[in-house]
Amino acid sequence: MAMLDLPPRISDSLLLLLHAQRVLAHLVIDGSQNLMLSGGHLAHYGLAGLQSGVPAADQLPFLEGLLPLAETPFLIRSMEMPSGRVADVHFFADEGAVWVLLLDVTAEYEEARLVQQKAYDMTLLSQREARLIAQLESANRELTLAHRELAASREALQLTHDRLQQELRDAELYVRAILPAPLAQPWTVDWRFVPSTELGGDCFGYHWVDDEHFALYLIDVCGHGVGSALLSVAIAETLRSEALPRTDFRSPAEVLTALNQAYQMDRHGELFSTVWYGVYGRATGQLRYASAGHPPALVVGGPRQYAGHALPLQASGPCVGISPTARYQEEHCVLGSPTRLYVFSDGTYEIERPDGSMLEFSAMTEILARPLDGGQSELDSLLAYARDAHGGGALEDDFTIIKMAL
Repeated sequence: MAMLDLPPRISDSLLLLLHAQRVLAHLVIDGSQNLMLSGGHLAHYGLAGLQSGVPAADQLPFLEGLLPLAETPFLIRSMEMPSGRVADVHFFADEGAVWVLLLDVTAEYEEARLVQQKAYDMTLLSQREARLIAQLESANRELTLAHRELAASREALQLTHDRLQQELRDAELYVRAILPAPLAQPWTVDWRFVPSTELGGDCFGYHWVDDEHFALYLIDVCGHGVGSALLSVAIAETLRSEALPRTDFRSPAEVLTALNQAYQMDRHGELFSTVWYGVYGRATGQLRYASAGHPPALVVGGPRQYAGHALPLQASGPCVGISPTARYQEEHCVLGSPTRLYVFSDGTYEIERPDGSMLEFSAMTEILARPLDGGQSELDSLLAYARDAHGGGALEDDFTIIKMAL
């Protein structure tokens, strides 16, 4: 019977098409399992050179164990041939012989393998996506926890900041409370004290040593904060109460020598200080002074309505607290009337401008030597100039200056 009861011409066309597309090859094996016939595109499958009359399994290892057939027809799908091609292997029994047909399915096999690989890749991708989602969820939980801890830390930090700010305000109030009031008789003593945001180590004072000698002093402890401020206050109180044994407080050099021995930095938090100490004799008009690393005081002579000449009172000596064997040189000058004496810390002129440059020392001396009209204060002018030069905001260091006008 013709194939599918088709006309022979159509059946033959289909067979030719199958033969062309599937690269047909055939083997015929007899009942003794010897190869009887072989034909078709055997070389395509790497089977060229087969010999008839020889056991088929010896030449075709894929037949091992398959013959005789247990059932017919029988199919082995997608078997790899010696050439590397992949074929469907069909077995048919026919009158004591076995026909073996090879049909190339390499394209389908490769396509199926690619689909399988893609499915495998998709599975891996899905697994990786699941792991990534799990990692992101874990990271989100950790981030949420860190955010909560950060919020708690920020709150604790704010509480600490507020407490420290209150301590600084309390320390500033304490420093201000012990500062001497301005004087009007027998000469004028005025001052300006503007602590920095961190509270520096400036403090000052003046008092009568006896009926004829008036002491004037300014202390600047290194650093900022409560520790520096309290040490500065302690030194000022030591001078005010004249609590240095066997010391003549009319002798600036002797006072600084004793002060240096009492306030060595290894016993006071590794803090050292600059100090200017002067004593004015009312009867003689003589000013005796000494400096422990402090900026020079300025003397401006002449009536206040005229420009004066600013004369720095140079004096040398190491800072208090650095060396226990330090000695200090005493200097002196006579202050006529009218004369203005200015004692200040470096915070009055070491002002940083917005562009990073520093205010010049000469700018301060020029302002202090200007003529004054009416009730104008050169101290206020100097403070306004410093704030303007700084460009807004609090100054980095204490602004401290004392004026004694004869």
